[in-house]
Amino acid sequence: MFDELSLHERLMKAIDALGFTKPTEVQATALPPALEGKDLMVSAETGSGKTLAFLLPILQRCVEVSAPRSGTRGLILTPTRELAEQVTTMCEKLAAFTRVTALSVCGGENYDNQAAKIRKNPEIIVGTPGRIKEHLERRTLDFDDLEFLVLDEADRMLDMGFREEVLFVTDACRPERQSMLFSATLTHRGVGDILDRVLRDPETIQLSTAQTELTHIRQQVILADDAKLKERQLEWLLKNEQYDKAIVFTNYRALSESLNSKLQTKGLRVGVLHGELSQPERTRVLNLLREGRINILITTDVAARGLDIEGIDLVVNFDLARSGDEHVHRVGRTGRSGREGLAISLIAPNEWNLKASIERYLRVKFESRTLKGIEGSYRGPKKLKSNGKAAGTRKKKDSKKAGDKPKEKKRARDKKQIGKRRAEPAAPTPISNDGFAPLKKK
Repeated sequence: MFDELSLHERLMKAIDALGFTKPTEVQATALPPALEGKDLMVSAETGSGKTLAFLLPILQRCVEVSAPRSGTRGLILTPTRELAEQVTTMCEKLAAFTRVTALSVCGGENYDNQAAKIRKNPEIIVGTPGRIKEHLERRTLDFDDLEFLVLDEADRMLDMGFREEVLFVTDACRPERQSMLFSATLTHRGVGDILDRVLRDPETIQLSTAQTELTHIRQQVILADDAKLKERQLEWLLKNEQYDKAIVFTNYRALSESLNSKLQTKGLRVGVLHGELSQPERTRVLNLLREGRINILITTDVAARGLDIEGIDLVVNFDLARSGDEHVHRVGRTGRSGREGLAISLIAPNEWNLKASIERYLRVKFESRTLKGIEGSYRGPKKLKSNGKAAGTRKKKDSKKAGDKPKEKKRARDKKQIGKRRAEPAAPTPISNDGFAPLKKK
């Protein structure tokens, strides 16, 4: 129970108001060492309650020890604006009965407006690495008084190419701080090159791996010949599967827009989300999904991490994820908190090997499925014989008989010279002692 953690009564009041009765596994495991001030490296499944596990220690410290003249006390870095907004909202709910304030600082918003809000000195800032770095460089933000640093979905930030920005920000933080790294697929391999610069003697808590993350989610694959057939299969699935809300993932922004337009003409309640949209547009689309005014979201991997939207029963990979970890995060949008979910991947011929590598990485075998009437002719690669050669290939017969001498090959130009007398080679030109050929007499 939360009351066993000796949390401040104002935080307990907020926890009760939110309807949280007992800590989840990751909260029960991570909160005690976090409240003691230890650095942590935590891996736990999607939807397990990691956000509370790092917010409560920060809020507990801010409530217990007042520091009105200090600057930012807690910094939480996230890979996407959506996740930053979500963390900020949860922080505000937990701090509802305190005077602790939080601010989201992300790209896509007016810089001067953000700087004005930062001057009001919020205790906790949640933001994306690029915009935080920009504020540090322009001296509208400093972390000289920082007490807590959290990297949420740390491996994703590095995958997205934010390594330089993350290290710039962490190096600008006060050295005497508590640091915590959280993710659903956090590994030393994924973040090993920054651990020594961020954490000090961390305690590792690994409650899940990529291989155990999706045990309660049913995964299927449907083969397709090309993108045109995929579109027909996607339309059928969205019209016939049973779901409250669905997310469709693509690898390209232009494709997301195209599918959004086509599905809307089919009478489906669809919205689109990708990195080129402004922050107000992205927030509006997510609110439409949460409110049920649309029930299908077409998106890129910008929605693969951290988004917690109730009622997502179906995930469709129109394009297969580029890695096993990213597949885990996409599929993890359904089946939240141990509930059952369904994930379907549409596989074109050029994606077969990628599918096989993801299956090997996750140590699972996806269920094969066909849609009657819209099956493709592609059935996977040709099966291999035991000798490793493709089935149906034959060894060429050896036409040579024992004792036969190899025939001498003759070139066509040699045949033309048969019977003709070869010209004698010209005598070499005599060379003088000085190394030059003598001039010919006229």
